[in-house]
Amino acid sequence: MAVFARDGYAGTSTEDVARAAGVSQPYLFRIFETKKALFIELVERGFARVSLAFDEAAKGRGGEDALDAMGNAYSQLLVDRDLLLLQMHAYAASADPEIGATTRRCFRDLWEHVAALSGVSSGAVTEFFAHGMLLNVIAALDATDLGEAWVASCLAGVRP
Repeated sequence: MAVFARDGYAGTSTEDVARAAGVSQPYLFRIFETKKALFIELVERGFARVSLAFDEAAKGRGGEDALDAMGNAYSQLLVDRDLLLLQMHAYAASADPEIGATTRRCFRDLWEHVAALSGVSSGAVTEFFAHGMLLNVIAALDATDLGEAWVASCLAGVRP
């Protein structure tokens, strides 16, 4: 995941992935038929990780309380830049039909999952995701520790 997060889909070689994983390139291709199949698997795992964090956070909650709890859980995921950068690269690589279809499906499923867990309006779910995307951009910029007013404003107790 770290190699794709750093270099993106197009910029990552399977040789680099194999080296980072400590396996040979032929072994990598025995597990994943193509680089695209590996990337798609990582995208799906990343979205599943976010979904699981939301499940755990929303347990026994509903409405705005559930959204707040999921937002706090998402904020904790910000420390894993690889997860968030991979997600950003998945969006960027969505011009590829298979990657795009997978990424759209995963995003849709997560959106619907948040809506079901919280029971809030679609507008509130959209706001939740809009702020989450802002947090993704801040994490991608590695701007979380800059001490600048605009960053503090983006991160200040607002969900996610």
